[in-house]
Amino acid sequence: MFYPPMSRVWLLLLLGGLVLSGVRHVSGIVIYTPSEVEAVNGTNVKLKCTFTSNHPVSLQSVTVSWNFRSLNSGSEESVFYYQEVPYPPTHGRFKGHAVWSGDILRRDASITLHEVPPTFNGTFICQVRNRPDVHGSNGEIFFRVVKKVSLSEIGILAAAVGGACGVILILLGIFVAVRLCKRKRIENDIEMFTEEVPKESKWKDPTVCLPEEAVHLTVVTKEKEAVSSDDEESEPSSGDDEEEDGLEDDDDDDDDDDDDDDDDDDDDGGDDEGGILDALD
Repeated sequence: MFYPPMSRVWLLLLLGGLVLSGVRHVSGIVIYTPSEVEAVNGTNVKLKCTFTSNHPVSLQSVTVSWNFRSLNSGSEESVFYYQEVPYPPTHGRFKGHAVWSGDILRRDASITLHEVPPTFNGTFICQVRNRPDVHGSNGEIFFRVVKKVSLSEIGILAAAVGGACGVILILLGIFVAVRLCKRKRIENDIEMFTEEVPKESKWKDPTVCLPEEAVHLTVVTKEKEAVSSDDEESEPSSGDDEEEDGLEDDDDDDDDDDDDDDDDDDDDGGDDEGGILDALD
């Protein structure tokens, strides 16, 4: 029967321990915080801290510690502590300023600072432990108190986008206004041209009849009807008219004959007078 040498056994145990320690470290609690927070002097600000854990989370198993490290000091100062219930600070610079804003069951360990003064400039450290998951790094927030709000990159981007949208809206408004002005000008020109054209040159629909024309046509129609009725009444006496016309013609002929006789007498008298004149000569 073959037995491996002890050196190999110890090597395997060592490698197994390293692997187990690495897995244990990887499975530790993970904390998420913003890297930097800026607040105006005298305002309230929330320091957000969330975490994840591979073990079940309960109010009894989770502890939260907030600490502060100022810019001029390397030592840490307690800000807030939570274990089943919140424990706000009872002394120091954070007394009356730090309040609990988190929810353990939602894996939120945030706090809120009220009326921040310039002395809060420094680094805030969020430490969360969930037994037996007590391994993992802490979350650090660099906190800065300013007198006025400074524009961040997001603010600058938002201002640029807003300005571009405003310019587009202004250009669109100008374009619409120009179009409306042109349309109104064209309508005014059409109205002026229509007023300048004489009434006689206006096109008239032959099928359309004005009221006064309709009255005129009615009067003409009535007159035609009256004339036609008169003609019908005068037709029976056409024979008498012919006889009267014949008598008138005879009278005219007699008058013509009398005129001819008178002319002949005048001619004879003229001849006699001519003969007497010749005899005297």
